[in-house]
Amino acid sequence: MTDAALQLTAPNQIAAKDLAKRARQRRPAYIGQGISYLVDTAILLLYAAAGTTSTRVAIVYAMAGVGWTSLALALSELRFPERFRDHYLTVPQSLASITIQLAAIDLAPEVGFYFVCILFIILGVAALRMSARQTGMVWTFAAVGLTFLFVCTDLPIAMPMESMADRQLALLCFVTALGRCAFTGLYGASFREMLYKRGKELKEAHARIEELAQVDELTGLLNRRYIMKVLNEELARAQRNGALCSVVIIDLDHFKRINDRFGHPIGDEVLRTFAISVTANLRGVDRVGRYGGEEFLLILPDASRDQAVQVVDRLRDILANLNWDAIADGLNVTMSAGLSQIRPDDTSDDILSRSDKALYRAKDAGRNRVVAG
Repeated sequence: MTDAALQLTAPNQIAAKDLAKRARQRRPAYIGQGISYLVDTAILLLYAAAGTTSTRVAIVYAMAGVGWTSLALALSELRFPERFRDHYLTVPQSLASITIQLAAIDLAPEVGFYFVCILFIILGVAALRMSARQTGMVWTFAAVGLTFLFVCTDLPIAMPMESMADRQLALLCFVTALGRCAFTGLYGASFREMLYKRGKELKEAHARIEELAQVDELTGLLNRRYIMKVLNEELARAQRNGALCSVVIIDLDHFKRINDRFGHPIGDEVLRTFAISVTANLRGVDRVGRYGGEEFLLILPDASRDQAVQVVDRLRDILANLNWDAIADGLNVTMSAGLSQIRPDDTSDDILSRSDKALYRAKDAGRNRVVAG
């Protein structure tokens, strides 16, 4: 019971609805196991009617199998398996089921090969949920038990074939065993499909997490870390291929006054509206991100300094002429921008420093303007 699959988990970390869902998932497995024991009991009763074995064997087998399954189901409904990482308790379930089959061989060796068939089914089903180490442990338990019965005892383990009735019952044994093997295959297919869906969901969730890690929560633009990554990539591309690229730092004019006069919620709305306006008026290859506070970094691949000035000045004009009355009466927003074109020997600090200096010249010149450095 010390295997990793049976290590204790933290139940309080699992939501109540998830616990209920897991209990519902276990329920069909226990019901199916109980039905399987009843099928075996019915076959034993037929053997008893044919005089091959006794009714007592069927009764004892039913009590052991259905009794164990009922106990496991009751513990499941009481959420006992939630204490363990493998909430199906596959290893103890398998060991208990194998023990019942080994005991049945000892009790009714005259039909012992039927119980041997069932051992294959138990191990096949369990292997779908066990690790290699667990499977080896359960297989070893079954192999040692069979070795003892076959080698260390003189039990006449057999499958009667003398009469037509015996042959028909043997056929019934093997047909029902094959049916359970087929069901195991279907279960494995559904299990693989479930794993595929889970994997797809995890992949989508991971992609969403990556997307959120790149995006500024307030504006929906790229965050500082990711826009800097984009800058370094474009810097390397431009220098490698000799391509043009311009970098722009944009600052919303007197943004502190907007916050002080209208409040921070209005200031946040200004940032969001600015982000939407800029994004709607850029090319698909252009990248913009929140550089910090009310400052934004705009990267314009394949744009010379003069082309970048035209693009950014158009953005400036759009922002200055927006009607902000829907957000707050008397609100007016403008921007200043400083830009520079990437040079062959630039580092990211070099290009940002020139753009930042150009931005300060724009502010010193009265704001609401674009200056190229």
